[in-house]
Amino acid sequence: MQSLQRHPSAPLSVISGGQGPLEKLLQERRLYPVFQPIVNLEGAAVYAHEALIRGPQGTALHTPDALLRAAAEEDLGNKFEYACVVAAMQAWGQLKAPGRLFVNISANALTELHAQHGQSNLSRLISSFGILPRMLVLEITEHERVADMDHLAVVVQQARAAGVSLALDDFGDGRSSLRLWSQLKPEIVKIDKYFTKDISAHGDKLKTIQALQQIASVFGSELVAEGIETADDLRVLRDLGIHYGQGYFLGHPDRQPIKYLGVDALRVLRERQVVVFPELSRSSQGGHLRHVALLPAPSVTETTTNDELATLFLAHEELHAVALLEGERPLGIINRAHFMNEYTKLYYREVWGRKSCAIHANREPRVIERDHSVDELVGILTSQDQRYLSDGFIVTENGRYRGLGTGDQLVRSVTETRIEAARHANPLTFLPGNIPISQHMERLLKKEVRFVACYADLNNFKPFNDHYGYWRGDEMLRLLARIAMEQCDPQRDFLGHVGGDDFILLFQSTDWRVRCEKLVAEFAQRAQTMYDDEARSAGGIEAEDRHGVMRFFPCTTLSIGAVAIDASRYSRAEEVANMAALAKHAAKQAGAGLYESPSS
Repeated sequence: MQSLQRHPSAPLSVISGGQGPLEKLLQERRLYPVFQPIVNLEGAAVYAHEALIRGPQGTALHTPDALLRAAAEEDLGNKFEYACVVAAMQAWGQLKAPGRLFVNISANALTELHAQHGQSNLSRLISSFGILPRMLVLEITEHERVADMDHLAVVVQQARAAGVSLALDDFGDGRSSLRLWSQLKPEIVKIDKYFTKDISAHGDKLKTIQALQQIASVFGSELVAEGIETADDLRVLRDLGIHYGQGYFLGHPDRQPIKYLGVDALRVLRERQVVVFPELSRSSQGGHLRHVALLPAPSVTETTTNDELATLFLAHEELHAVALLEGERPLGIINRAHFMNEYTKLYYREVWGRKSCAIHANREPRVIERDHSVDELVGILTSQDQRYLSDGFIVTENGRYRGLGTGDQLVRSVTETRIEAARHANPLTFLPGNIPISQHMERLLKKEVRFVACYADLNNFKPFNDHYGYWRGDEMLRLLARIAMEQCDPQRDFLGHVGGDDFILLFQSTDWRVRCEKLVAEFAQRAQTMYDDEARSAGGIEAEDRHGVMRFFPCTTLSIGAVAIDASRYSRAEEVANMAALAKHAAKQAGAGLYESPSS
């Protein structure tokens, strides 16, 4: 470690003269860094560079993986890391490049470096390479779990006192832990490329990064999205509000740092398009039983007598039942009406009053864990055993009794949570529901993007649904959803399902008219296949109208009302939705497939 206090041009005495191939390279000082840009996504400018170490070109030790394997095989410990740090800082100082420098170092190597140099010497060491400490970011790379987190936190604080910033590398890959983030509170956290690769097609990855954004806000950290390799992924990360990005699409590692972004990356970052966020593949399960209003009802045991239970029921008129427990574990449930019917019979109290009330218990009650998804409980509503409608059900938490619920509470909860879930994703088509539709509108308005809002609605759908049944009606709605998706650019155009036969399309594609006309024509043709031969020949069906009168209804077609939106004139999604709805009504009244409202 003595050599790290010397000028970078001096020999590295920390490296002893071993015979291993890598140690020979270290002794000959043949490692060199390449620099990959880290980009400010909001400002479309180069923010920093990360130093990545390479061995001599054309040798077996050129790649990082080969170097790391050799370091492990030759048991070089921290020597290899120190040599990498020195090579990176020396090259950066000689280049006199602008911006910050990110240098990788493990927690163990940082701890030892601090032990041998201390705060003041560390600052002098960095300055000796011609680098201002405030321009250096130590990027903690964890290949093993940190042994002493508390000590590392002290080391990090003293490194900060020397002017150095801290980054946490590859967060989410299983090594960089949330505790490490919480305790060290790094200025920067780099999101592992697993979560950014193909994020434009994976709603679950998008949700994960949104969660990381919330954590970063709590800890005061900035996020860097690693592994950005496509324009589509960059658009999603840009619109998510991730401040910094790194990856091949933004810039490849090179021995010379770049000053300006390439044309492709610059074009994506400066375009006014608002990307369509990927949705989860299915409607999310709605709600948990924790939100159901439970009755914290008193309970009984095997030793409770019938007289005591009768007294309990008389004192608590609201009780529909009581739970029979052994300790905190439920054994059964006793229905109030059934018990009181028996208890009031002639001579019952004289014969059975002092005996155990357990003889009246249903020993196979419905027992539900409090954190069960309500959607998973739908089976209870359709089961053959319907005693729970009168008995209710027992609610437990980790197997311990917590209270009682009623059948009507369960029905109400399932209904409410399904309605709420449908606001996020329609359960029939799995297209985004009202909430994502509004959120996308608001993003368009916030960025003041010109777009076209289209409201699509089926003509003569109710007679079709009544005539052929809801199952075929659902099939027609799914058909419309498929055709609409075919006519949308998945990166530019948003498709949502409001409910029933109402759909919203938010176009950024300039050829939106052509797309809408194709949608109308394609649906009219393919919807014909859902009618029987007789109806197709007649061009429609005989069915009752809203007044119960039989009349002829032509085959179902599609009307689309469209309105061009100047986002600078609107502030709320509700205003846009109302304009689109008015255009839809005008389209249906005009009998036109596509009706374009006057520009707004």
